[in-house]
Amino acid sequence: MDERAPATVLERTDERDYLCVDRFLRSVVDARALKTAFELRLIDRLAAAPAPLTEVVADGPGEARGLRLLLALLQTSRVVEQSDGRVALTPEFRAALRYRDLLETKLAYAEFVLPDFSELFTAAIRNPEGFFRQSRTFRLFAYDRAQGDSVEDVEATRRWMRLTTCLTKYETPVCLHHHDCSRYGRMLDIGGNSGEFALQICRRHPGLSATVLDLPLVCKIGRAHVAGQPEGARIDFVEGSALTDPLPAGRDLVTFKSMLHDWPDAEARRLLGRGAEALKPGGTLLIFERGPVPTDDVPYSLIPFLLFFRSFRGPALYAEQLATLGFVDVDVRRVDLEMPFYLVTGRKPA
Repeated sequence: MDERAPATVLERTDERDYLCVDRFLRSVVDARALKTAFELRLIDRLAAAPAPLTEVVADGPGEARGLRLLLALLQTSRVVEQSDGRVALTPEFRAALRYRDLLETKLAYAEFVLPDFSELFTAAIRNPEGFFRQSRTFRLFAYDRAQGDSVEDVEATRRWMRLTTCLTKYETPVCLHHHDCSRYGRMLDIGGNSGEFALQICRRHPGLSATVLDLPLVCKIGRAHVAGQPEGARIDFVEGSALTDPLPAGRDLVTFKSMLHDWPDAEARRLLGRGAEALKPGGTLLIFERGPVPTDDVPYSLIPFLLFFRSFRGPALYAEQLATLGFVDVDVRRVDLEMPFYLVTGRKPA
């Protein structure tokens, strides 16, 4: 299957509404002005009620000329609007503010990654190994620390899990819109991170129980993440390596959500083989992964993903490996979010 082979392109749905946040992250200027407005609590003030411009400038949390500049930038990016001497959030931004956690997560992550793009992009193209050694981005995802137990290890692991959990929170409903999980009873989510993917599936399907397999610190943080949720009692965590440790067996659904791109082709194939072994006959293996970053229009919000250009692949390897493993009804679907996602499923023969 060619990397560019046609996949079924799925229709746009309401589950994609969260993508409205990206229209306010088109440029570094737009994003930095918005982040400053959050930091100064200007967004909170205007979310409560429109305010007179003179009052915002005179009594706001900053110097008057600075606030006028900030408001002008926010007006240009359609965060705020002015009418009859009053400043208000635009209807478009109010809609985006429903996803405030995602907005602030993307703002923080893009700002963290920006020095790697501005200072090390030449190295990323010319000298991958040198780039990996210097990159803040790749040091952030220090999976080896997820096997430690120091305070520093916990905080380092928690830092990148906040990002992946927030993204998964909004991506999962899209996946579930296009794949019916109601027929499954026991799920294994390999590399399932904080358990957010499993949590949302269990929330939608009360008859489902889930096991998340991941590294020790990831599981520790994941247990805390689902604790107190009504579905938490149906989710357990197993610490281990998906490549080497025994996997829980007898599952009718095995999932890989935003996990396989971390692995080279050979290891990705091996992981799919191990996932297949954990399935009982007739069970489904499901992959939901980002594809290659589009290069025709790269807004500021996509820069963090652009730096992973060597990692994201098309669906060909996944579909081919499922066929090699003897799976039937292999299906490849493309879902366009802020970048292409591929939903690949196959059924283990009964």
